[in-house]
Amino acid sequence: MSEQAPQRSVELFRSGYFCAESVLLALAESQGIQSDLIPKIATGFCSGISRKGYMCGAVSGAIMGINLVAGRCLPSDSLESCYALTQKMIDLFENQYGSVNCGQLIGCDLDTKDGQRFFLENQLLERCHQYAEGATTIAISLITR
Repeated sequence: MSEQAPQRSVELFRSGYFCAESVLLALAESQGIQSDLIPKIATGFCSGISRKGYMCGAVSGAIMGINLVAGRCLPSDSLESCYALTQKMIDLFENQYGSVNCGQLIGCDLDTKDGQRFFLENQLLERCHQYAEGATTIAISLITR
């Protein structure tokens, strides 16, 4: 199932979920994790954290997916494994795409009507689908090692 997660994230994205939601859902499904909180907890991370142009929602969703597997449950649990996987996720995505910031990746400001129009006119959603697939691929490779 985990090898299908990258394509599943794009399928979910095309169905109406946004970047962070679709990546988190695909990663959770690939690990057999279900919760009414997924994708709800990812919604505000979509569109570069609610259209602010910050971290790419696909990357945020991938980090949340990694946390489902490697995050800690108790304050006494170590952070190191989760932090190492998260740092690797960010580094690999940035190396592949040049940035982890939504605004830099898509080249427009989604928090403005002009930016939203530019996004639609230039069919940048297709680029976002690629980022979702890429982030999911990277996350799956890290959590299935």
